[in-house]
Amino acid sequence: MLGALKIPGYSDYLHPYDENHIIGFGKDTVELPVKDRKGNELGTTAYYLGMKIALFDVTDVAKPIEKFNVKIGDRGTDSELLRNHKALFFDKERNLLAFPVTVREVKGSAVDERSGFPQYGEITFQGAYVYELSNAEGFNLKGTISHLNTDDYLKSGYYDVVSGKEIKRILRIEDILYAVSDNTISAHETDTKEVNRIDLIN
Repeated sequence: MLGALKIPGYSDYLHPYDENHIIGFGKDTVELPVKDRKGNELGTTAYYLGMKIALFDVTDVAKPIEKFNVKIGDRGTDSELLRNHKALFFDKERNLLAFPVTVREVKGSAVDERSGFPQYGEITFQGAYVYELSNAEGFNLKGTISHLNTDDYLKSGYYDVVSGKEIKRILRIEDILYAVSDNTISAHETDTKEVNRIDLIN
């Protein structure tokens, strides 16, 4: 081990930004006390929360630094990128970064009063987040892309979104970003404004 950094959260996937910086994709965490039936504290344990993305400076490998981070949603927020690196779109030349994400948000208390565990959130967004990223200013959310409509979100709640509409990949051809789900391919300007779409299933 050449170096270590202790921070809240963890990274499932690390992607190179340049020679001295690495982008981390993972989950945020919180440390909470563990109690017995009488309420006596036995120690602490960690629970994962929403998604976390971070930019690390590894110029000095022995002393890595977390320069910037962004937290997305609450407990239950997830992305295919955390299991498959091919879900990441990264364009260093244009400082563009995008990935699919299902965002869950807690409506009410963040912690269950009976168990003391963090609450799972309800689905509030499914699609892709598009960021502008620089090692000087960090992450700037340029916009979002979704293939779901209002009715789809009303049907989701705590459960999965409508099958076939989950964005799985984002790619670029010239100045246009394309978002791909099983049902639809949509075309967007880099600020995520939609300019065209093709529905593969009616």
